[in-house]
Amino acid sequence: MASPNDDFYNLICPLGCVKLPTVIGHVRRDRLVSRVISVHRSASHAGSRARMPLCQCIDYKPSFTMPTEFISLTFPNASTEVAPIPNASIDPDYLVRYARSLDDYGFNYTLVPYDSSYFDPFTVGATIASVTKNLKIIIALRPNTLYPTVAAKALATLDQLSRGRAVVHLIAGGSDAEQAKEGDFLTKSQRYARLEEYIRILRRAWESDEPFDWESEYYTFKQFSNRVRPANPNGTIPVSVGGSSDEAYRVGGSLADIFGLWGEPLKETKEQIDRIYAEAERAGRAPNDRPRIWVTFRPIIAETDELAWAKAYQTLDKLKEHRANGQGKAPPNAPPPQNVGSQRLLDIAARGEVQDRALWYPTVTATNARGASTALVGSPQTISDSILDYVDLGAELISIRGYDNLNDAIDYGRYVLPKVRGELKARENGN
Repeated sequence: MASPNDDFYNLICPLGCVKLPTVIGHVRRDRLVSRVISVHRSASHAGSRARMPLCQCIDYKPSFTMPTEFISLTFPNASTEVAPIPNASIDPDYLVRYARSLDDYGFNYTLVPYDSSYFDPFTVGATIASVTKNLKIIIALRPNTLYPTVAAKALATLDQLSRGRAVVHLIAGGSDAEQAKEGDFLTKSQRYARLEEYIRILRRAWESDEPFDWESEYYTFKQFSNRVRPANPNGTIPVSVGGSSDEAYRVGGSLADIFGLWGEPLKETKEQIDRIYAEAERAGRAPNDRPRIWVTFRPIIAETDELAWAKAYQTLDKLKEHRANGQGKAPPNAPPPQNVGSQRLLDIAARGEVQDRALWYPTVTATNARGASTALVGSPQTISDSILDYVDLGAELISIRGYDNLNDAIDYGRYVLPKVRGELKARENGN
């Protein structure tokens, strides 16, 4: 946040009380926190470091259904888009601190990303599982990198180690050049056809009591038998798919438990949700069996809207500077992105900087729409209200990550998650 003033923190401290979630299915129950967590956080407008103690929850023990859950991205070191550390290796202490902060501040999931030149998600995910209690670990996985029978065992092993906290996010691949780096030369339509088979094989491997054969265009094996079962009583692991193409809607709508979208305006997001649900219905799925919708944003937050917008333009300047000197997510001369999701973001960005309540698009153009890049800008109240707009559309999973990774996650946990959950609780109680 922008100011280290103690009076400000004392004023809104009740909104930032730490509540660690216990999640059973879609039911979240807050439990009493019996300790005070102190964190070092950055005061962005002063550039100083301030030690901010959180208050102690005394007797806050509500119990209520909470279908909306929160996701963050895993960061293995202190490098950020606004302060990059070239060729940074894993910092085990930072990774543990970051994961525990997500766990302590009430995030439900963390996504462990995949890139052809990046760290192994399974190893990072197992590390996170070993130092957290409630946080679910979403492993990003490209089918071309791991045979489905091997992936089924690896994911089930992680699920057992984490006591049922594993999720897999399957990526068909949105860039021919990126896929080719690891020997994958299939076309986009072929990649989605392979992905469909991959999901079916994973579920068969987790659920089948008997050895089974598989013979198809992309996978062939004989008498595979899996003795590594998921820890969940339902015998499976949630499967997530994302994208904005017709192929993504079809495969994800028909087979996925979760469908991931990047932050677009409310109208476009509703249209995408309708497409996903239509594909689910076409596949014979009942309304209560449709994929849960996951939408991703990059909130830029400060005490007031005015301070947040000043911070947003400072962030934008840094993104442009680092891309110009070759330290950005996309090189200065990067060609237009091949994937439909990024193309959609750039098309929307051309319509204007701000969409809806606080959805900001210059961060999209500054990064060539490389990954999730749409920002929400504003005070905690504005950010929370904006998130609730998407919850009202049907989003059950909200992914938020900023540009100052650890400090932003802490700010969200203190000032955004409690506001969103408080409003949802009030609605549930009829207020």
